[in-house]
Amino acid sequence: MSDLDPPPDPHEIRRKRLLYLSQHRGMKEADIFIGRFAAAHLPAMDLAQLERFERLLDEEDADLMDWLMGKYPVPDDIQSDVFTLLQQFKLT
Repeated sequence: MSDLDPPPDPHEIRRKRLLYLSQHRGMKEADIFIGRFAAAHLPAMDLAQLERFERLLDEEDADLMDWLMGKYPVPDDIQSDVFTLLQQFKLT
């Protein structure tokens, strides 16, 4: 980076980190589903949504997938606009 280059956008760095974490969760199904969701939706997320998505990534893969498939009710602290987007996301 030269002195003329603008400093990196901290939100863009965060988006890249969240994308990486979304694609490398450990459970192949979650890597694919959550990773593709992140690639599609992270660019448009505002700071508050990034925080809610980051919170989702703190959850265990098995729990997230169970909630997404409707196997168990979604806890109140997990339910959000970002989780709703994730529930509505379809792999193409």
